Amino acid sequence: MAARSGAARAGATRTKAAAIPQLSWNEIRPAPIVLVTGAETVLAERASAMLRDFLRSEDPALEVSDLEADGYRRGELLTLASPSLFGEPRLIRVSAVERASDDFLIDALEYLEQTAEGTTLLLRHAGGQRGKKLLDAVRAGSGAGVEIVCAELKRESEKQDFAAAEFRAAGRKIDARALRALVAAFADDLAELSAACRQLIADAPGEITEAVVGRYYGGRVETNAFAVADAAIAGRHGEALVALRHALDSGADPVPMVAAFAMKVRTMAKVSGVRGGGPQVASSLGLAPWQVDRARRDLAGWTDEGLQRAIESLAATDVHLHHADAGEHQASRQAHRRDPQGGQ
Repeated sequence: MAARSGAARAGATRTKAAAIPQLSWNEIRPAPIVLVTGAETVLAERASAMLRDFLRSEDPALEVSDLEADGYRRGELLTLASPSLFGEPRLIRVSAVERASDDFLIDALEYLEQTAEGTTLLLRHAGGQRGKKLLDAVRAGSGAGVEIVCAELKRESEKQDFAAAEFRAAGRKIDARALRALVAAFADDLAELSAACRQLIADAPGEITEAVVGRYYGGRVETNAFAVADAAIAGRHGEALVALRHALDSGADPVPMVAAFAMKVRTMAKVSGVRGGGPQVASSLGLAPWQVDRARRDLAGWTDEGLQRAIESLAATDVHLHHADAGEHQASRQAHRRDPQGGQ
């Protein structure tokens, strides 16, 4: 009976969470309340811009206002949402709801009870428990809302879909090989990938081919050392070997690749075994919070012994590469002494 009751409660929770539509970032649509959740800032910004552009296309008189929930004072939301003399539509965008002040939470819950006609309220919540009562109220259907989920893009295919959507929205074509090369070059940073797409859209005429991507971002495409390191550390050995072979065949210098591995493994070793919240740990270790979060994700499946072996192997490889490099320089100097004119 207890098990059945627990299942019933879980089912009720899912039903409550699904009371409003939950859509992807590129499916955003107008509603009195638009809740934008998830950690992926780039997708949230893109969704917000798409909503603004759509509303403005329906009525160029759209009035756009921005509020910061963490610095909010009582009455600001209700003042912005109050009817105007000319009745122009309004978009009120509220950032940092995950750090909202008590004043904002009080006013927002009150606003849900009676939303203003012709007003779209966009709430951006990046994650965490702060504001949970407000999120639960929106998800339960208060204010007739929709939720736009901007989860982190982890798979290569998801990043390719994102990049393809950037070109499609601009009415531009990019061939499949060019798309794969572009995503491989900026696999670690969605913001950089988005900026690269926008640059190609603005500067490169005609269809975007692999040659065009190579002309703009050849160095990134050929030697994305961190892409190799990420795949290997995550245990995707086949993908790592393919990426490594491609990089070496393209003439990539192995030294930056070893450096990328070493940087990531050193950070993992620093973070391993350290407990506490990301900001506190980051401050004590001299790292940025995102570096701590990334290292903790990278540590999944690793043991202390495995880290030790990796560090020792990297140190040995680094010594070998530097000896080889020194040998090449010495051979070059000897050749120059024998033929100072370079054979001319």
